[in-house]
Amino acid sequence: MSKRSREFRTVNRVLGEQPRIGPFPADQVFPWTVIAMAAYFICKEMLQASWLVTGLIIAWGWATWWTLTSNKNWLSKFVGVPRITKGYKHFYSFVQQPGTPTLSSRKRVRPRK
Repeated sequence: MSKRSREFRTVNRVLGEQPRIGPFPADQVFPWTVIAMAAYFICKEMLQASWLVTGLIIAWGWATWWTLTSNKNWLSKFVGVPRITKGYKHFYSFVQQPGTPTLSSRKRVRPRK
């Protein structure tokens, strides 16, 4: 076999990619719709705010949701990496009661003079 035939060839460039609607991830469409409707109802209908304020609140809500739910690599730098260490602990059974030490099994200590 030649070297070229042993290499991996990409059949479809979209395989393994996250689904998108234009530049936006497809999994964000439903939450953004809910955020936009809630912000419109609160800002425009209840508080009688201008369209500029309503639009800014909607954009702020979208950006906050995208930041919190994003699974991109840049967000992982804010999460601390756990420090894994080995530890040792004596086994204590939850089922059986531990035996009480008797006088003969205790270490005898001589008082200092």
